[in-house]
Amino acid sequence: MKKPFSANHEADMLNGLFEVVHTLLTELHPNTDVAPQFYLDSRFDKDLGLDSLARVELISRVENRFNLALPERSFAEAETLRDLLRVLHTAESPLTPLTETEFISSDLDESNGEAAQASTLLEVLDWHVTHHGDRHHIQIYQDQGNGEHVSYWELKQGACKVAAGLQQAGIEKSEPVVIMLPTGVDYFYSFFGILLAGGVPVPIYPPARPSQLEDHMRRHVHIINNCLARIIITESQAKSVSQLLKALVPDLQFIKSVDELMETEQDFLPSAIKRSDIAFIQYTSGSTGNPKGVVLTHGNLLSNIRAMGKAVNVGPTDVFVSWLPLYHDMGLIGAWLGSLYYAALFVVMSPMSFLARPERWLRAIQHYKGTLSASPNFGYEYCLHRLQTEQLQSLDLSSWRAAFNGAEAVSPQTIKKFSERFEQHGFNSHAMMPVYGLAESSVGLAFPPLNRGPLIDVIERKRFMQNGVANPIDPDTPNSLKFPSSGVPLQGHQIRIVDRANHELPERQEGRLQFKGPSSTSGYYRNPKKNQSLFVDDWLDSGDLAYMANGEVYITGRSKDIIIRAGRNIYPHELEEAVGSIPGIRKGRVAVFASSDNQTATERLIILAETRSDDENIKQQLQTSVNTLATDLIGSPADEVVLAPLNSVLKTSSGKIRRTANREAYENGNIGKSVSSVPMQIFRLSFLGLFAESKRVFRYANNWLFAAYAWGCYAVLAPIVWISASVLPVFSWRWSIMRKCSRLLAKLTRVSLHVNGMENLPSAEQPIILVANHSSLLDSYVLVSVLPNHFHFIAKQELSKHFVTRIPLKNIHTEFVDRYDTDKSVAVTKEFANLIQSGESLMFFAEGTFTRLPGLMPFHLGAFSIAAQTNVAVLPISIRGTRNILRSDSWFPRHGSIHVDIGEPIYPTEMAEQAKQDNWALALKLRDKSRAFILRHCGEADLLNQNVPLE
Repeated sequence: MKKPFSANHEADMLNGLFEVVHTLLTELHPNTDVAPQFYLDSRFDKDLGLDSLARVELISRVENRFNLALPERSFAEAETLRDLLRVLHTAESPLTPLTETEFISSDLDESNGEAAQASTLLEVLDWHVTHHGDRHHIQIYQDQGNGEHVSYWELKQGACKVAAGLQQAGIEKSEPVVIMLPTGVDYFYSFFGILLAGGVPVPIYPPARPSQLEDHMRRHVHIINNCLARIIITESQAKSVSQLLKALVPDLQFIKSVDELMETEQDFLPSAIKRSDIAFIQYTSGSTGNPKGVVLTHGNLLSNIRAMGKAVNVGPTDVFVSWLPLYHDMGLIGAWLGSLYYAALFVVMSPMSFLARPERWLRAIQHYKGTLSASPNFGYEYCLHRLQTEQLQSLDLSSWRAAFNGAEAVSPQTIKKFSERFEQHGFNSHAMMPVYGLAESSVGLAFPPLNRGPLIDVIERKRFMQNGVANPIDPDTPNSLKFPSSGVPLQGHQIRIVDRANHELPERQEGRLQFKGPSSTSGYYRNPKKNQSLFVDDWLDSGDLAYMANGEVYITGRSKDIIIRAGRNIYPHELEEAVGSIPGIRKGRVAVFASSDNQTATERLIILAETRSDDENIKQQLQTSVNTLATDLIGSPADEVVLAPLNSVLKTSSGKIRRTANREAYENGNIGKSVSSVPMQIFRLSFLGLFAESKRVFRYANNWLFAAYAWGCYAVLAPIVWISASVLPVFSWRWSIMRKCSRLLAKLTRVSLHVNGMENLPSAEQPIILVANHSSLLDSYVLVSVLPNHFHFIAKQELSKHFVTRIPLKNIHTEFVDRYDTDKSVAVTKEFANLIQSGESLMFFAEGTFTRLPGLMPFHLGAFSIAAQTNVAVLPISIRGTRNILRSDSWFPRHGSIHVDIGEPIYPTEMAEQAKQDNWALALKLRDKSRAFILRHCGEADLLNQNVPLE
């Protein structure tokens, strides 16, 4: 029997609790001069302003202060200091470090676990049930020993029972069903149960605390109404608010628990599901009246999972450890469904388990030999500042080969510090992978090369902030900007960066990121207005700002003012309007913005509001009212409520809140300082805004004028070239006119040509095979401009079908090739060999074509085969910059510079011995060496192992 506490011990415990709370509140609100006031019945959220992370921090400190391990439910259920004190009285187990226990898995092998022919998620599950149904699929993590696990067969059986219950409830084909469950086996049964019954899962986040269930579900009314759901699968506690929800949601009929659904005696009847059917709807927001439900089909999901798996080389021996919420695409698709597809063991814990003790995540990786895991940047930063050295003793992270960092802004500082700190525990810094994705592309869109490690771009701050130009500078330059690369688009996917007119921008120019690919959504569910802004022709607008460099994408920010907090989107205007309605707060004088916290590398939600009152007691009441309203509206209080004197909130002359300016004033400590009159501030900010807008308009108009001017120059010179090439009797005259006009076009359009390696060119009498990359229509003009000797272009047969192109090209000795007629390939090769032997040089674009997608594609073997047969040297030529000036399928030229690098001739005789005189092997050697030189100098990514759609 537990001994009762003595009076002295009770007082010590109460004093210790108050001391912990006081220290935490002081740290959270360092800029306030008023000492924090609190009582035993002060509520964590509405009175003390503690959000979920601050609550976790408080309880963690209480555990350490008293050396007691509190039940995990206390992190969710304790709402006041009195509740926490009560838990302390009943806690008996001391706080002990997590220990390693034996983990034995007999079913992890090298067999192929990929359901390559599956067209739906249900076919994926069936394939695994058929081939290894007893194999462990899901492992629920627990601190000691091995927790509950689910095999493929058990997942299918549990899902069938749920499906039968749904069919008894009258579920219809393609009917959305809402899942509001925490992490656990019930969630997995429900998701596949809905699919088996022919429905569409709609995951939404569960309530943080049971006492807030009613308020929580009220916030989801818009989602439930939008998807017209009749059925919600949730915990049994939700039954008490069913009548309320049915009044708010006309179509809602059933609120069921998994146990209730499984009680049915009805047999499950399979439903026919196709690749094009909706697999689930991912809602990206729920606090507004117009939520966005991303529609994702089975085909979308499988395309994304396969592309991500190929990028990371996932297989059945992998182990994915995750604490990510299952209602979020990163945790649902990237972690669970990806593991399901590749037969990787999926080790999962709840987000609250991670928040309560973050070492659980790392210990799970050690315990289960985890190879893959993912987290937003917050998770890595959380481990850095929460975990003490003694908690990491004997930690081994050497099995972790891919640590994905995405879903929110990635901090270069965080990934560097995490790698440095955990390197001593076996973590390989090359495993860190900043990735980019969004729900509209299922989840993943761009991944860096495997085992490369993070690539940080250091750029000039002032130029980037003014013009959006990402000019690289020395890494040690002070006051620079740093952005991590998110890699290249996944196989089969494309990314482009565009300006306001949707014209593609050159590399290192910031713009809006657009994308397309097989993972892309077909639109938002029952939301035509949002769909109109989502699609630009066949491209989708991400809403993010980014730039490209060397074929890799760098995310720079969000084009809208949405604040991401705890995985949720917060729309400032909504909260501003609500706070402005509080008595004592000036209506229309509220600014909501996110401010970066340099210590935690996360964003803090700041509410800045004007009030006429100077009374500190009234101000404290107002702060409480603001946090109460914020909690009701967005689910958590603000990190800081700043009550400022009149005219502190900066607005434009038209009355709009200047959120960026207010954030800067807050971060610079200028809130409430009377540095100048408000009209003068408005005038200055408005002038600066007008000046910046004028610069953008000028730059936009300048781009249009340049495009028109460039085409005007071309329109004058092109007829001269055409007539000269068509009628001049001497070949050298034709070539000379063409070269002079090409150089004049470059000069008139101010395109600077930089050529390296001219000394590598052979004499005019020596035949050679020239091989270049192909990025743009301009490549031919560039080669004519810079190469002194004439040569035969090898061009596609299509150009000979119209007299406008046929006559001039034929008269400059262009050789036309039918790329698709393999029967003629031998004859063509022999013809080209004869040309070489007669002393002529040939010019090949080895890629065969060009696309708008940056990157070097695979090379065709034709040029190298001819070189091997004729024993003529290959001269590799790299062209860089033409794609930025004029892209494929674009008629909008831009300013730019072009670099041409000419390599040393590659002689077949020098490689013949290595190739053992075999022409085929020799051609491969010539190709690989030529491509290596061009890849090194072209400044673009290697697309050799990617399927690039030709446009």
